[in-house]
Amino acid sequence: MWRTLGVRFGFSNPSRSCHKHNSTMPAAAARRMDGRLVAQEIKDDIAETIRTGGAEVGFARPGLAVLQVGDSPQSQAYIHNLRTACTEVGIKSFASQLPETATLQAIIQALRTFNGDESVHGIVVQLPLPKVRNHPRLGSSSLLASLFQKIRPETVLQEISLEKDVDGLHPLNLAKLALDDFQPSFVPCTSRACLELLTRYKFQVERRKVVVIGCSNAVGLPTALLLERHNATVTIVDKHTPKPAEIARTADILVAATGNANLVRRNWIKPGAVVIDIGMNQVKDPSSEEGFRFVGDVCYEEAENVATAITPVPGGVGPITIAMVLSNTLLAAQRRDHAKRKPL
Repeated sequence: MWRTLGVRFGFSNPSRSCHKHNSTMPAAAARRMDGRLVAQEIKDDIAETIRTGGAEVGFARPGLAVLQVGDSPQSQAYIHNLRTACTEVGIKSFASQLPETATLQAIIQALRTFNGDESVHGIVVQLPLPKVRNHPRLGSSSLLASLFQKIRPETVLQEISLEKDVDGLHPLNLAKLALDDFQPSFVPCTSRACLELLTRYKFQVERRKVVVIGCSNAVGLPTALLLERHNATVTIVDKHTPKPAEIARTADILVAATGNANLVRRNWIKPGAVVIDIGMNQVKDPSSEEGFRFVGDVCYEEAENVATAITPVPGGVGPITIAMVLSNTLLAAQRRDHAKRKPL
């Protein structure tokens, strides 16, 4: 599992149930793009680099710090998986959890502590942040409290040192991603995971028509910018876009990043398209031991009979996103080591 998108798309909610499309003509099932397999290959390479202690890494063991505000179960699961992956490859991990009532000043102070810690090479702020901080005098239900206490993610993310912004979500990094003549310090990890999947499964991006459904600053927008950098023709669909299904059907590569379970149905998908499902949504499932299960933004059972290839949820983009965080953390450690070795 990876971080929740924190964005609800604004379309009327489709049916949460998803069924295989009935057809008199048999259809070949789409190729399943195994994110766990790709992630393991990436982690194996990272672990080998750290284990061998090559010249670029030196003797500095990479360190990753994660800041969480609140106690969202989905966020906690993501952080658990991330820290487990750190241990697997040999990266030190640090975590700081603040209560949902934490002030902006407290959040910034925690980030500044990590910024100044030499053992920390990368910093991740778990998103989304709680929307409202309770105020002892105003009360959480007060309109003034909700207006006064809301904290924008960008206000927090801009406090991360650029050389430690391994999630690539600092506003300056996102701005550089949008400009052809600039290179961001780090590429956002979920966006990079999408490109990694397409590359490893040998799907061409250049000159392909891409539709990205969802335009959040954390996922949809940087994914569109990254694919555009690789010479795709990209269209973004958001909650204000008329006839979204019609636009989605034009895509050679369809990326769903909305946070709405089973939003994308069979009639949204061009036959033969590649479908990248970034969504991770919890839905009720009485047959499950936990009483729920996770599904994506795409109705997998319908899409698999239309698409050429599709990512499962879970087990698609999520594991590679974690691997990209580790990869960027290693890169940050290598850069710092190189800077220390560089003669004055």
